[in-house]
Amino acid sequence: MQYRQLGSSELKVSEVSFGTWAIGGSWGQVNDEESLRALSRAMEAGVNFFDTADVYGSGHSEELLAKATKGKEDFIHIATKFCRAGDIHDAATYSEASVRAYCEQSLKKLNRERIDLYQIHCPPIEILRDGSVFGVLDKLKQEGKIREYGVSVETVEEGLLCLEYPGVRALQVIYNIFRQKPGNELFPQAHEKGVGILVRLPLASGLLTGKFSEQAVFEPGDHRNFNRNGESFNVGETFAGLPFEKGVALSRELAWIGEGRGNMTRAALRWLLDNPHITCVIPGFKNVAQVEDNLGVLETPSFTPEEQERLRAFYEQEVHAHIRGAY
Repeated sequence: MQYRQLGSSELKVSEVSFGTWAIGGSWGQVNDEESLRALSRAMEAGVNFFDTADVYGSGHSEELLAKATKGKEDFIHIATKFCRAGDIHDAATYSEASVRAYCEQSLKKLNRERIDLYQIHCPPIEILRDGSVFGVLDKLKQEGKIREYGVSVETVEEGLLCLEYPGVRALQVIYNIFRQKPGNELFPQAHEKGVGILVRLPLASGLLTGKFSEQAVFEPGDHRNFNRNGESFNVGETFAGLPFEKGVALSRELAWIGEGRGNMTRAALRWLLDNPHITCVIPGFKNVAQVEDNLGVLETPSFTPEEQERLRAFYEQEVHAHIRGAY
């Protein structure tokens, strides 16, 4: 396992880290015992950073992380998020009283005295323009409740706006072979300002595993069913904003990336880790086998400059026009 500095912070995190949206809920059925075994396997392999949120299973993923990391709090870092348990458009959700309450609830569920990275969970751009919430986060940092703070964003514009606030140490961004736009302007500027990049949905909700057919059916409680067209939240959070059937067809055209790299999953993650501006990838998982598969990227060969160019052209010519939603 390799470790990368999270921007200009003192945190060094495993380049392969994991997100816990799936084990909290909204990705179909999960088994807590299997989730805990998977978390344990990840830590055995050197993973020292996990991303969660207070709304993943209404705090269930935070509680699972508390169990899995008990006694390891000093060297297993946790990022969590806040605001989506309230009305994200209401300024009161970002008041000092509200943010303190969210923070205390997460600390209790995580069974920790400090949150390593506290992130605003995809707030509207008007909240970022106002900027008052960053003053609240500065206070929590001074008090030792949080170590660093950042923002999970939906668009490049939001990310660039966050870079104007000096306390922001990390941006969490949807980025993958199907969604390359943030790499052009946002990533270099974040790097220049000492802001780390956490890549969420690196496999485009599973499209980049190459395992789906157009006939795939997802459980009612899986967001790949109920948010396929952005019915519940930003459409970009599901299948990178691509219509599902189109995404499956495009994934077939990418089958070549898996040749000599084990499979498409490992290749898609390798493409991300080849980017020096990325701090870590945070794929999701529901079992030990998925953790093992994602960790396989550590042994996966990098892409050549010619392959990189081929993937850039593929995105620009075949994919970009089909992505829905602001990004």
